[in-house]
Amino acid sequence: MNRRFSQRQPLYSQRGIGLIEVLITVLVLSIGLLGLAGLQLASLRNNQSAMERSMGVMQSYSIIEAIRADADSAKSGRFNIGLDDDPSASATFPAKAVQVWRTQLTQNLGDAAKGSVTCNSTDCTVIVQWDDSRGLGGSATQQITTEVQL
Repeated sequence: MNRRFSQRQPLYSQRGIGLIEVLITVLVLSIGLLGLAGLQLASLRNNQSAMERSMGVMQSYSIIEAIRADADSAKSGRFNIGLDDDPSASATFPAKAVQVWRTQLTQNLGDAAKGSVTCNSTDCTVIVQWDDSRGLGGSATQQITTEVQL
């Protein structure tokens, strides 16, 4: 007797991808897209912070140029102002320059931005300070100090 072995076909054969495989693919793809969104957010924060630092440097150079324009007044301390001091309402060039500078600081770096100028007979120190909590994602006060010789 010659017996033939017949192979049975399974009742259900696989025809394409299953629902589980699609769900796993969607899950992996969504995790990757969330990672890309986080990377984009970090990039935007760092760009904001870098732009604010650049504006702080430009603002310090702006008052330094005004100081150099009237070095005699700077040597006598007429440009001097502390971080928490209010600019004087005088009509002199140093007072107007400091007042305009402080206004530009708050316009460019936010309401918390402050600046100070300290000049003695030969040296001037300019400090620009602002709140960088949006850029760095926390409560961070940034400060740029620039020293120049007259």
